[in-house]
Amino acid sequence: MKFTAIPATVTVVFLLIGIAMVPRGESQAAPVPPGWINIMPGPSLAHWTRVAIPPDRPLNKTSQWSVDSATHTLICAGNGGHEFLRYDVRQPGNFLFHVEWRFIKHKGNKNYNSGVFVRNNSDASIWYQAQVGSSSGGYWFGYDNPEVKGPISFNLEKQMTVNAVKPAGDWNSFDIRCRGKKLILKVNGNVTSEFDKCRNLKGYLGLEAEGSRIEFRNMRIKLLK
Repeated sequence: MKFTAIPATVTVVFLLIGIAMVPRGESQAAPVPPGWINIMPGPSLAHWTRVAIPPDRPLNKTSQWSVDSATHTLICAGNGGHEFLRYDVRQPGNFLFHVEWRFIKHKGNKNYNSGVFVRNNSDASIWYQAQVGSSSGGYWFGYDNPEVKGPISFNLEKQMTVNAVKPAGDWNSFDIRCRGKKLILKVNGNVTSEFDKCRNLKGYLGLEAEGSRIEFRNMRIKLLK
């Protein structure tokens, strides 16, 4: 079979077209590795439920959550009050949870705030949160002990081994491992916080809205025995 050489100029054109199809700065969905379950919501946000924090407060009538199908991101506008966006399909016990996130940077804003939840009660009256902030966060805290008065029963910020969180505008990854009573948080590849007294051995996953515009992508879980 005879092959005809493709002129170099044509090759360059093909390459330029390929580059143009993936605009810089846009999020692209990563392939889901074998054994993992993709839990990114679709545009209808089916299987995800908004829950007010605390649960006795009224829920804002307008949702602050949306999905950008073009960039494969879940967006929280941060303008609809304090909420827990609950994933309803499973209440896993032992599992791995991968999620990537970034705040939308606003000039002069230093109060970036959100969180990633695991093993929550349905109404988040009991909750475990991996704290999310701009150049901060990356530690466990939560409320799971009615004997402790106040909104928080434990906070491991002072025990955080390293601050690995990038500033607003940059993407971060959280890799969470829950097995038995132990919760391990890894931020951008670094183990930053471990909690070994988890009372809920299974529960709901979710995300927090707390006044900041934030994007999430590549959410997936892997169930463990």
